[in-house]
Amino acid sequence: MAKSIEELDLTHKLSRNELKDVVKSEAGNIHIKDIMLAASFLRDDAQYMPKSYRDDYIERFSKSFFSRVKEIKDDKKNYPGDVNRKDLVEFLELLDEQSKNARTQQEKCFVKIARIISTYTTFVCQEPIHPVGTKFPGGFVLHIENGNYMCPVKQRQMKNPSALCKFCVSVQDKKAIS
Repeated sequence: MAKSIEELDLTHKLSRNELKDVVKSEAGNIHIKDIMLAASFLRDDAQYMPKSYRDDYIERFSKSFFSRVKEIKDDKKNYPGDVNRKDLVEFLELLDEQSKNARTQQEKCFVKIARIISTYTTFVCQEPIHPVGTKFPGGFVLHIENGNYMCPVKQRQMKNPSALCKFCVSVQDKKAIS
């Protein structure tokens, strides 16, 4: 069995449970120092955001990193079905590019943790990449409505070649389209 995402053989069928085990193994290598460095990157990266969004963004994502890494490490759930390998390959290529472009130790830790969490949420749990409750400009929030994850920025971000939005299970919140 592969111990890391890099070791995955994506030429063969891959179950969601197999991917969970690999991501779980990688999450086991994340330490509090890594999360603190990633949180530091978040603070620096958000410095030009409007204060009302910045504070929530930093708090929500810092807490999410802690809780998601713990959730991954402790996950004993069964996830039936297989992973869409084509999408996973494309997803990982985007993340590899982001990793190569990381300049500081803080950014490298951020990308490393974000890669583990986003792979887990997207392909294992089939949940949105951003945590439910994430606030976006305009007062819109990622939320659940009638069993669907509603994202206020998905449609706009689909044009961004470095965004992971096209892999996210959320759908565009029509109320947020202007």
